[in-house]
Amino acid sequence: MNNAIYNFALPQNEPVLEYKSNSNERKLLEIELQRQLNNPIEIPLIIGGKEIRTGQTGQVSLPSKHAHILATYHKASEKEVHMAIDAALQAHHIWADLSWTVRAAILLKAAELISGKYRALMNASTMLGQSKNIFQAEIDAVCETVDFLKFNAYFASKVYQMQPSSAFNQLNKMEFRPLEGFVFTVSPFNFTSIASNLNMAPVMMGNTTVWKPATTSLLSNYYLMKIFQEAGLPDGVVNFVPGSGALIGKTALASPDLAGIHFTGSNNTFNYLWKEVSTKITDYKSYPRLIGETGGKNFILAHPSAQAKKVAVNAYRGAFEYQGQKCSAASRMYIPVSIWPEVKEELLKISTSARMGDVTDPMNFVNAVIDEASFDNCMNYIKYAKESAEAEIIAGGNGDKSIGYFVEPTVIVTTNPKFKTMEEEIFGPILTVFVYEDSQLEETIELCNTTSPYGLTGAVFARDRVAASKICDQLIYAAGNFYINDKPTGAIVGLQPFGGSRASGTNDKAGGEFNLIRWITPRTIKETFQPATEYRYGYMME
Repeated sequence: MNNAIYNFALPQNEPVLEYKSNSNERKLLEIELQRQLNNPIEIPLIIGGKEIRTGQTGQVSLPSKHAHILATYHKASEKEVHMAIDAALQAHHIWADLSWTVRAAILLKAAELISGKYRALMNASTMLGQSKNIFQAEIDAVCETVDFLKFNAYFASKVYQMQPSSAFNQLNKMEFRPLEGFVFTVSPFNFTSIASNLNMAPVMMGNTTVWKPATTSLLSNYYLMKIFQEAGLPDGVVNFVPGSGALIGKTALASPDLAGIHFTGSNNTFNYLWKEVSTKITDYKSYPRLIGETGGKNFILAHPSAQAKKVAVNAYRGAFEYQGQKCSAASRMYIPVSIWPEVKEELLKISTSARMGDVTDPMNFVNAVIDEASFDNCMNYIKYAKESAEAEIIAGGNGDKSIGYFVEPTVIVTTNPKFKTMEEEIFGPILTVFVYEDSQLEETIELCNTTSPYGLTGAVFARDRVAASKICDQLIYAAGNFYINDKPTGAIVGLQPFGGSRASGTNDKAGGEFNLIRWITPRTIKETFQPATEYRYGYMME
């Protein structure tokens, strides 16, 4: 047996490629885009390493051309969910006992495959299936996915180094066991990297998973699963189970072997999962770990000392990159009246130049929203604003779903700081602005803190650094990721561990050690060299 202690060096973040017109990466991506557009695939379930076709199927379509079918996928029934649970439990015995360095090696190999051999594949599938432009796909499907895999191996090495002290006549040590049972992972449509990490963070620590992927991200998620297999992930460690969330969730939560839930998605779904677990708490072998990131109503607050152009540019990018379909996207903004005319002018200037269209045209900054339900939801909020005497739409405000699900980036200005679009999460390309009197800064900070039930991300813009620091302190619980003079999006693994509290989730910080610790259950072992031979205390023998 090799008893060496391995040293995993701090990784470097994956470089973001530029994809300029004549670059090799651009040529490879364009070829792959056409291949996937012209060759629809069949997506099976993958349970215990085997592909399963149930015959109950659905279709994956292109959001920008919804008549174009990218894939046909098979849906799980209750039978297949039970099979996935059994496969996960069977694999647990082998995977949990495997050296953690071997588990790390598999993650690192998957990272190398995504970074190199399958870079174009992952980017193209994320662009087409999830409606991301080149840059948004690159930073997600490749760079962040690779970062999660590499940094998790490094963070695990730090966790396993944590050991207690020993004393005279004893040796103390800590074992870091995976959870007893299986982890149910529920991934969202908007980030391929999140789908990977929801599974591979628990997996790195020795757990096995039953994975319910979002239907609207199945193309990239299926390829991701195949890459995990190619990297050497043993059969049954991750079980890929598309289908009805209600059916899969109900079946998974009914199992006494449920050890945890790793979730990113809506509040309603996470609240449902939490309530279901609570009603079955006496049925489980242990208390399941519930780790979830739900949503946000993320803010930008500009101080009167802020520079208008920087506020406008970062607000536009923070609100409208990936059509506002990020948990961290800027959705409400507080601007002092003294700089509002200049901020408004700059926002309108950007709005007239930023193009919207299909992801295959690299000049399009904005693309389609994910599906018809999202389109209708966005347009209902826009309609509400159009009909309100408390709001004015100064940019965008139109949508068209005849060919694809396109919603114009929309800027609403309201006179009511509690206006509906200032309070409710929309998850689309809509930014609402409240203009405040410079003398009302303190009151506005309190509004920012109390208007939304969420606490995910937020940003303050100010040249006055002392003022920025004070606002940061005043909004201590308003955002789990807080930005000073930057947009409230774009957290990078290893640099800004991500997560929020309040209604935004359990704040277990993906991209850091804290998340990994949630997937282990420690055991302390004490060995005594010379056990006691006398029951009496010393003073009893005087």
